[in-house]
Amino acid sequence: MSTTYTLETPEADIVYDVHGPAPDESPRPPLLMIGQPMTAEGFGALASHFADRTVVTYDPRGLGRSVRKDGREDHVPAVQAEDIHAVVQALGAGAVEVFGSSGGAVAALALVTAHPGDVRTLVAHEPPLVRTLPDAAAAERAWQAVRDAYQAKGFGAGMAAFFAMTSWPGEFTDAYFALPPADPAQFGLPTDDDGRRNDPLLTDRTLPVTTYRLDVEALAAAPTRIVIAVGEESREVFTGRAAVGTAALLGQEATVFPSHHGGFLSGEFGYAGQPEAFAKKLREVLEG
Repeated sequence: MSTTYTLETPEADIVYDVHGPAPDESPRPPLLMIGQPMTAEGFGALASHFADRTVVTYDPRGLGRSVRKDGREDHVPAVQAEDIHAVVQALGAGAVEVFGSSGGAVAALALVTAHPGDVRTLVAHEPPLVRTLPDAAAAERAWQAVRDAYQAKGFGAGMAAFFAMTSWPGEFTDAYFALPPADPAQFGLPTDDDGRRNDPLLTDRTLPVTTYRLDVEALAAAPTRIVIAVGEESREVFTGRAAVGTAALLGQEATVFPSHHGGFLSGEFGYAGQPEAFAKKLREVLEG
């Protein structure tokens, strides 16, 4: 059972879903599951393994059901943090637990920075923070090449370049940049160009997320228990390396989770992970 709510603000209407028992009937604090650019629908499989407690999912402003009214198109972690803070306040259950995935992990780190009393435990799974990498300049160049491919030839070319980048093992070397353009057909992607250039992942809208600078001192001072998570299959590629780098900045080792960057997915997006094993590990970490 789930109930959908809308927080109406002057800048955006933030839509969120409350699954399972009401917060005041849950044996543990509400568990927020946050993605970006993925919306609430991506957490269906993972949430189903936490039916014994309140789970909250939401659509970040400007994505899915959360309609922006401010005329902006960028996705800024500090702004998203204020939206999540508003959801936490609306729940009225005190400090929550948070599982953040990808850009959602970055937004969750921004939330702890701005509102440390909101979160008891944060599990930040593979935040794609370019600046945590030893080859940060090369990684930024690789990201720019993805955006260039999208602008030049559209969605299929852009996503093919994205998949090639995020599957490259190790640092981005001259060998990587010498590769021919990735073939969309190889990844089952469309080869025609539909003319659109508004994908939130493949444009400059993602830059505030990937270039977000951690406030290490603020995070260290927060009462929140922060766990940086990395997929066992993705430790050598961009998102996994970024997780390891983020953990190192926070003075910890990344906690290994089953599967890959989308390890909690059941295959509804063609990127199946191991949601049952992933949920078991998440439960162990949250209760640990």
